[in-house]
Amino acid sequence: MFTFNTLLKEIKEMPTDKLEEVYEFVHAINTGKKQSAASRKKILSFAGAFADMSAKDYTAFLSHTKKIRKNLFNRSVEL
Repeated sequence: MFTFNTLLKEIKEMPTDKLEEVYEFVHAINTGKKQSAASRKKILSFAGAFADMSAKDYTAFLSHTKKIRKNLFNRSVEL
C-alpha cells in the first residue's frame, strides 16, 4: 500500500538538485485553496472599478460587452 511515509522516503533519497522540480510538480497538481485564494484576490482588486462611471455609460458598456461576447463565442469550430 502506498502511503505518505513511502513518498517521503523516496523524496529523502532524491538528489538535491531534483527537489525544485519535485516541488514545482507538486505545486502544479495542487489546484486547491491557494490558487483559489489568489484568483479571488485578483478578481476583488477590480471591485469598484466602475464606481465613477455614470449609470448610462455603465449600461452602454454592459450592452457592448454582451454583444462582443455573443459574437466572439458563437463561432462554429471544426475539429
